[in-house]
Amino acid sequence: MNKFNFDVLIIFRALRYRNYRLFFSGQSISLIGTWMQQVAVSWLVYNMTHSSFLLGLVIFIGQIPTFLFAPLAGVIADRHNRHHLLIVTQVLAMIQACVLTTLVLTGTIAVWHVILLSFMLGLINAFDIPVRQAFTVQLVEKPEDLANAIALNSTMVNMAKLVGPSVAGILIALVGEGACFFINTVSYIPVIASLLMMKVPYTLIPSTRPMLSELREGLSYAFHSVPIRHILLLLGMVSLLGGAAQTLMPVFAIDVFHGGSRTLGFLMASSGFGALIGAIYLAARKSVIGLGRVIAFTSGLFALGVIAFAASKVLWLSMLILFMSGFGMMVEMASSNMILQTVVDDDKRGRIMSLYTMAFMGTAPIGSLAAGTLAHQFGAVPTLIAGGVLCLCSSLLFTRHLPAFRKSIRPIYFKKGLIPAIINEMN
Repeated sequence: MNKFNFDVLIIFRALRYRNYRLFFSGQSISLIGTWMQQVAVSWLVYNMTHSSFLLGLVIFIGQIPTFLFAPLAGVIADRHNRHHLLIVTQVLAMIQACVLTTLVLTGTIAVWHVILLSFMLGLINAFDIPVRQAFTVQLVEKPEDLANAIALNSTMVNMAKLVGPSVAGILIALVGEGACFFINTVSYIPVIASLLMMKVPYTLIPSTRPMLSELREGLSYAFHSVPIRHILLLLGMVSLLGGAAQTLMPVFAIDVFHGGSRTLGFLMASSGFGALIGAIYLAARKSVIGLGRVIAFTSGLFALGVIAFAASKVLWLSMLILFMSGFGMMVEMASSNMILQTVVDDDKRGRIMSLYTMAFMGTAPIGSLAAGTLAHQFGAVPTLIAGGVLCLCSSLLFTRHLPAFRKSIRPIYFKKGLIPAIINEMN
């Protein structure tokens, strides 16, 4: 019993900080609404058009701003108050959700409205996500608890991914997509309130250098760092395939499994539950040591899951496969975040997290557009199988370079005192 209590305390240790507790509670509510809106938008577009191409196009338009503007957001995150920036982005996102709700509930919604509002939200997220990632380090007082805070962030996201799509599927079937958009609008109130309640010291030193110069510096820093470079390249490929699989999910729910919005909700929830278990696994870890091997394994697990899901024609088996691939994708992505946040220099954190955002979110729209186009021409099944094979090759390439990865990252861990800490624990 004592060991169980001790393990629970380890998993949730970042919650002892007041600012992080406020952030965690507010975001937990808001993200449920976010996932409900994301599922409802996909269902609305496909239901209106019955076109996998337009479905991919809408998702592409909504996410491509992250790829285009995230580097600029990273420079801004290193130059300005991240706390204040987050308040602004959350207010703007609530306005976007409110407009979408009004159009749907009044029956005036058209595909071009969805495209325009998706682009607006994508532009907001291009600044919100890297700022929020860089802001996490300011919410915990001890550096050794940063990795746990990142893992809890992933737990929070995937709990929302588990609950949001399931609730959205039921609400869409009962009352329509408008209810999902309305709930998302209201869900921004807790997160804005939690941000306003925080007391976060502003420690950044304002820079007078040209923004383009700082952007080049961040890119050069990432390129010449072996662990950062390898992590971002693999993450980009996994995200590319993750975006493709999520885009085609309504197609599989309707055309392969002959279901409706509830079937879509079950499929999304299966992936979300696997991701949630993966995030809890990472939160229970005491250190980032060994995460390179974890990234190599889980990226391969995700790739095999994509291939198996594309080949499956049985709903319960597909849900089990999605659980496995969801676990692999989340552990790979969250582990990448944990390593990057650990090894990066503080004065470049915003810029590196913007590159992480580009790899994590920015490549997804490219995958979505490509998936929609290829699925329209060749079918959803061969499209996912080909993508899974490509992702598996990327995972094997990362594994091949793992010795060089470890060699380059070990001096950084030693400098930060992480390796001696592990040795002491073993002794």
